[in-house]
This record gives sequence, structure tokens and C-alpha cells, in this order.
Amino acid sequence: MGDRYIVVLGCTVCKNKNYTFQRGKKKEFKLDLKKFCRKCGKSVPHKEVK
Repeated sequence: MGDRYIVVLGCTVCKNKNYTFQRGKKKEFKLDLKKFCRKCGKSVPHKEVK
């Protein structure tokens, strides 16, 4: 079947790594989502980090 790997999303403000999930190997772009950061206390952009 398809290979999968773990993706980590990090806060762009405080650099805290908050969210993890699985993604397929076919990667065309890096994720950039607006998620809630517990450390900042508000919804801020999160980018995919390694």
C-alpha cells in the first residue's frame, strides 16, 4: 500500500510544536493552517516542520 509518515505542525509565533498527524508520501506542498496554540492562547498560523 502507500507509505505514510508523520507531519508535525509548529506555531509561527512561539515556535511550539503542537499538532501531529499522518500524511502520504506524495508531497506537493508544505501545510500552512490556522490552528489554536495553547501557549499563545489564540488561533495563529501553523506551518509544517520536520
